[in-house]
Amino acid sequence: MNNRRQITAAALILGLFSLAGTGMVSVTYHATEERIAANERAVLLDRLNVILPPELYDNDIIEDTIEVTDNERLGTTDPVTVYRARGQGKPVAAVLTPVAPGGYNGKIQLLVAVLYDGTVAGVRVISHSETPGLGDAVEESRSDWVFGFNGLSLRNPEPKNWQVKRDGGTFDQFTGATITPRAIVKAIYNSLLYFTDNRDKLFAASEPVMKSEAES
Repeated sequence: MNNRRQITAAALILGLFSLAGTGMVSVTYHATEERIAANERAVLLDRLNVILPPELYDNDIIEDTIEVTDNERLGTTDPVTVYRARGQGKPVAAVLTPVAPGGYNGKIQLLVAVLYDGTVAGVRVISHSETPGLGDAVEESRSDWVFGFNGLSLRNPEPKNWQVKRDGGTFDQFTGATITPRAIVKAIYNSLLYFTDNRDKLFAASEPVMKSEAES
């Protein structure tokens, strides 16, 4: 009888510990989840503000988004996020997240900021698998190559010159690595084509969400 009581008591104690542990894990998870989400938002906002100065817009660019698809122009069949920047409710720019599918070692993920007039505000490579020491020169920490797109448009240079120099275009390739810059040049050009053809549709959605005081 005593053994049975001891076993029952032990089972109850274990059950209580289990419930307490589950509760602690749940509380920790929710607290951590919020912190992770806030950190991810801050990192994303920093990336966007590097290529699109925050003083140009007054809406919450992370919340003011639209999902679009265009395999030919945006390089993927998956939905692509477009971040929309507005000033006093008027369109200012859009940041597209296209894919350059023709990288040497696979897909290259980009951020391409385009002003409302079709001018490139900035470009960043946010993920790739290109060869270290060769194709990774597309990173801003490795070279200033990616800055060369700032201020360009479909008219500057002319469409025929939106190629690397080896193909008769304007843009430099890297020594021993032509495929990577070729893929990125094409992806940015296609992004400009997409933006030009769809500009009004991209901004024709709901009222913008304004920046929070913390972001202003």
